Amino acid sequence: MELKQAIFGRRAVRVFTSQSVDDITLRTLIDSAVQAPSAVNAQPWMFCVVRDRAVLDEISRKAKLFNLATTPAGLLSHHFEQLLSDPQFDIFYHAPVLILICSNRQSPWAVEDCALAAQNLMLSAYAAGLGTCWVGFAQKWLETSEAKSLLQLPPECQPVAPIIVGHPQATVAPVLREIPNIRWVGA
Repeated sequence: MELKQAIFGRRAVRVFTSQSVDDITLRTLIDSAVQAPSAVNAQPWMFCVVRDRAVLDEISRKAKLFNLATTPAGLLSHHFEQLLSDPQFDIFYHAPVLILICSNRQSPWAVEDCALAAQNLMLSAYAAGLGTCWVGFAQKWLETSEAKSLLQLPPECQPVAPIIVGHPQATVAPVLREIPNIRWVGA
């Protein structure tokens, strides 16, 4: 697959088959992620791969409660409040794998570096016929000491990008993109 095809074709996937993703494929995705640029070549990332359904379900349940309890009144839309209150709603959309990209060192650009690694991972997954989605609902709870303990992450670890991975049930339709606002400066 050509790079432009991956960039223009990749979409957030939220409906997956029950088919698992093998270790070799997951390792290939992580190998693609670590090819991302990082500020001063710090490469501050580490990867936590979660495939245990019980652990994924526990994270989903606790992250939903955390979001409901900590989001200031008025900032949580009615739609999101309904989703997070629904015991049947799985924030990971029943994907078989969560790859949590974390920063394992102090760096002023660690979040940006990990986000670049996440983009590489998601493009590589799309090229391999897999679907991905960055799950924002999981982010804040994953930063807690309880979450780090559950995932056996060191306390200094900073979770950045919770990416679900799996085999999509169907092709996701393109979403219209706005015309970019470009300011040309100079000749």
